[in-house]
Amino acid sequence: MSIIKTIHGNGLALKEFKKSRFIGNVFPVADETEAKSFVEDIRQRYPDANHNVFAYRITGDGNLIMKYDDDGEPSGSSGKPVFRVLELKGLDNVVVIISRYFGGIKLGFGGLSRAYKQTAIEAIDDAGIVEQSSTKEMKVVVDYGNMQFVKHMLENCATILDEHYSDVVEIVVAVAEDKIDELEKLINEKIPDTQIIRL
Repeated sequence: MSIIKTIHGNGLALKEFKKSRFIGNVFPVADETEAKSFVEDIRQRYPDANHNVFAYRITGDGNLIMKYDDDGEPSGSSGKPVFRVLELKGLDNVVVIISRYFGGIKLGFGGLSRAYKQTAIEAIDDAGIVEQSSTKEMKVVVDYGNMQFVKHMLENCATILDEHYSDVVEIVVAVAEDKIDELEKLINEKIPDTQIIRL
C-alpha cells in the first residue's frame, strides 16, 4: 500500500513584501484537469493581479505530473521556488497559486524568490499536511430495503463520492487500497444480493 503526503484542505496566505501584496491559495487535487481548473478560477477571482504564478505535483496511476509557471515574472524567480516547496515537503496532489499585486518597488530576483516561497509555505501550513493511503473506487448497487445498512457500513471505512437513485441505489465510494477486499467480503456476507463493481 502506498502512502502519499498531501494537504488536509484549502489553504490561504496573505503576505506583503515592499508594498507588493501576495495572495497564496493551495488546493488538494485529484488530477491535472482539476489543478488547471483551480488555476483558472484564481485568475478569474483576481483578474487585476499583475501575476498569477502556480505550481503543482500530482501522482496517479503510477505517473508523476509536475508543472510550474512564472506567469510573466523573471524566468525561474517564482514558479520554480513554489514548486521546490512542494518537492521539499514531499507533497503530492496539490496545486499552489500565488497572485501578486505589484506595489511599485522592485524586489529583485532573490527577493521575488523568497516572497513566493514564503507565501507558498504559509498557505500550505494553513491547509495542514496529512498522510493518505492510496484509494480505489468501487460501486455498490443495493435495493432500497438494505440501503441504510450498507451506507452505515460504508461510512465507517470509505468515503462516499456519489449516490444515484433509480429502481436500485448505486453508491460510489473511495476505499483505502488495503481495505477494499475486507469491505467487499463484509458486504457480501451481510447482504449476498448486493452487487459490487470495482472501478
